Amino acid sequence: MTSLEEIEAAVAQLSPADLKKLRAWLDELDERLFDEKIERDAKAGKLDKLAAKAIAEDDAGTTSEL
Repeated sequence: MTSLEEIEAAVAQLSPADLKKLRAWLDELDERLFDEKIERDAKAGKLDKLAAKAIAEDDAGTTSEL
């Protein structure tokens, strides 16, 4: 049995309350990992073109409020 299969088997045995806690923890983990990736990408300049385009569109008045 692989580690993933072991995890899946363990999750299948969780009580509804513990499963709810696990879901919340996984959501928090996903959010943290996403934030870290965005931060790395920003520091690496990967978002520079997107930011410049957004600023140019705003300066040109071609944006709208959400």
